[in-house]
Amino acid sequence: MGFFNTLDKPILYRESDALSKQIAELQKLLEEAPESSKKAIRQDLRLLQYGEMGEKTVRYELMNSFMPMLILEGLELDYEGLQAQIDFVVITRKVNFVIECKNLYGDLELSPEGNFVRTVELDGWRRKEGIYSPITQNQRHLDILKAIRKESKGNLILKMMFEKYFEENYKSVVVLANLKTVLRGGKAPRELRDQLIRSDQLIRHMKAVNEASKLEPSKDKQMYELAEFLLSQHKPRERDHAARYGIIPDNTEPVEEPAEKDLEVSDVSKDSGQSVEEHPLYGALKAYRLEKSREEGVKAYFIFNNAQMEVLVTKKPRTLEDLGQISGFGPVKLEKYGEDILAILNQSL
Repeated sequence: MGFFNTLDKPILYRESDALSKQIAELQKLLEEAPESSKKAIRQDLRLLQYGEMGEKTVRYELMNSFMPMLILEGLELDYEGLQAQIDFVVITRKVNFVIECKNLYGDLELSPEGNFVRTVELDGWRRKEGIYSPITQNQRHLDILKAIRKESKGNLILKMMFEKYFEENYKSVVVLANLKTVLRGGKAPRELRDQLIRSDQLIRHMKAVNEASKLEPSKDKQMYELAEFLLSQHKPRERDHAARYGIIPDNTEPVEEPAEKDLEVSDVSKDSGQSVEEHPLYGALKAYRLEKSREEGVKAYFIFNNAQMEVLVTKKPRTLEDLGQISGFGPVKLEKYGEDILAILNQSL
């Protein structure tokens, strides 16, 4: 490390109060909401409060680590309509950690296939339920961060070097903040088990990863430059809590999803007189979009919106190159959804 490096302790470079604001907004909404919406609001409030407690636990561990690091909390990134809400990005001398915090109750089991099953006990009854993989969730966050950072590189050589060393530079960590949670996953792949860390073992894990890394240590300037870049990419989302629970203010019409004005939509079937919305492909794409939006926890039009769906039906692209010509389908969306969309469009309906 350089002689003038002075960073010798953790610095909370960005502190987030997003969760506490959401909790306050939901508490206020709960007072005004109709009875039909209150159960869902209370459930989400409990989840947010659990999440807030978990993030406070992780923040405490990081701030008391005695490691030189820059901590960015609650980053919200957007890349070609794909969004990531990252609990913590921690920049250390060698390795940068993307941390997903989970304050889960009950016991967790990680199967050999990488599936998560939670067992909870209520009133003497034990119930098992599958949960969405936090490892998969955090990997998507990492993919979006990677795409944004790679795009910022000035030329092809820099992009290739970034791609080559990305997995050594950036590590995904899922932190289990509830120390009462028992994790069973002895038969699961090692690469998955290594990403699941109890909060009281987080700092030990981060130090071990840094010590094992063969990368050259970053200087203070490099660490601060990366922190500033990530801050410049922070794009907080506007959350319409009332709309989420179907609460529409008096004298207000429901807001339709945004449509892209630059898309030209033609009549799908002048011969049959059938509208685009009535076409079987439209229904198949809509079902796929709904499935993906639920899987990723985003609004349906973040996958693709109605105007784009109409263009897919009318133009029926046959290749990824054709699909990439449609507005809104960049490299990331093509990689994530391209083959699925083409399979739907090429089926016989």
